[in-house]
Amino acid sequence: MKPLTVGNFTFDWGARTYVMGVLNVTPDSFSGDGLLSPSPQPLSQGWERGEGVRAAVEQAQGFVSAGAAILDVGGESTRPGSEPIAVEEERRRVIPVIKALVKEFPNILISIDTYKSAIAEEALNEGAHIVNDVWALRADPELRNVVAKAKCPVILMHNRSNPASVEVRSQLGSAYIGAEYQNLIEDVKRELMDSVNIARGAGVDDSRIILDPGIGFGKKVEHNLELINRLDEIRALGFPVLLGPSRKSFIGFTLDLPANQRVEGTAAAVSVGITRGADIVRVHDVEYMVRVAKMTDALVRVRQ
Repeated sequence: MKPLTVGNFTFDWGARTYVMGVLNVTPDSFSGDGLLSPSPQPLSQGWERGEGVRAAVEQAQGFVSAGAAILDVGGESTRPGSEPIAVEEERRRVIPVIKALVKEFPNILISIDTYKSAIAEEALNEGAHIVNDVWALRADPELRNVVAKAKCPVILMHNRSNPASVEVRSQLGSAYIGAEYQNLIEDVKRELMDSVNIARGAGVDDSRIILDPGIGFGKKVEHNLELINRLDEIRALGFPVLLGPSRKSFIGFTLDLPANQRVEGTAAAVSVGITRGADIVRVHDVEYMVRVAKMTDALVRVRQ
């Protein structure tokens, strides 16, 4: 794959692993790191005064200092069973953060984690560089046109989420127990390529498409484990691959641990994922995972 230049940054696919740091501008993140406090009001008064934006910038500063290449800003929780929020509420959460990050970190890539075209368009206009769509252009038909017009990279994530098949266990989080596949890898590959063709049909160039197998989204614990172990088969489709296993419930169920005790499990998933071809890893514990990625790269990447 040819290198991809975005702004002042160049992705040299295959040469190293890029770390994406998660900035959850939510009150209900599964990982427990949401920057909004739970409140009956859509946004707290503190957020309106800018305290939450400052908190996001401070968290981002730690990520950048630790070596993150991308900051991924999301305003709507995607945990199993979460409720969608209105466009205006999502806008109030994420756009001030993106404005602040673009100003504070001009040399760092900003990704907007949304499936809504209106949010993506405004975020890109404010300086975001990448669209990260957990529904792979299937939820909002207009998003494909926004991405094509902006000529920005788009992350297409495989997703078979169905709230009716969610099992919730105290401390461990939620998992999908009803997800069925005829052939896990072939089904995921086919559905990802369906989304690739949606992007192509809108005029998105292949060089700007990144695939994500959707760890945790409509998949049982064993599905997630198999996907990570066979990630090279997703990579063989010919696109860069993003892997997002961080703190997810398949780790909790495997190790019998809550979200705040899954750093070692995340590290194992990240390391194996890199050996199987992951180009980008999306994580919460950036400092630790930068070290894991750097060490794994030293072991498995071809030295020039």
